[in-house]
Amino acid sequence: MPDHNTCMAVQRIAKEDLKQKIEAADESARPVLVDARLKYPFEHSTVKLPGAVRFAPSGDEPAALPKDRDLVVYDSDPGEVTAVGVAASLIKTGHRASVLKGGLAEWTAANLPTESKEAFRPAPAPAPAPAPPPAAAAKS
Repeated sequence: MPDHNTCMAVQRIAKEDLKQKIEAADESARPVLVDARLKYPFEHSTVKLPGAVRFAPSGDEPAALPKDRDLVVYDSDPGEVTAVGVAASLIKTGHRASVLKGGLAEWTAANLPTESKEAFRPAPAPAPAPAPPPAAAAKS
């Protein structure tokens, strides 16, 4: 039976407030941006928030993220479903985490700063096999 007592409220931050925080003069006061998009949306996107670190929802260890700075988690899901789950997990391990309201979609729609990132590129299709030599004309 699932444990329904693990639900917790996760604070949201508006894109305008986050923009002010990441532009703070004191770099140590800036939050760490955590990209928690699912594998496919992450791999097939060419943008991320400035300086964001990748945190795969299904496998990264929270120990890699600092506990002495605020973390702002974002994703590309409607309702920030993945980001809320990641933030809740981080809070349970002693991190100070919140979620970007509206996620990457609202951030980019407002033309707020982003960075380029490499998108997944499928391996090129193998070259077609060379055609077999024409059959020798049958001698009659």
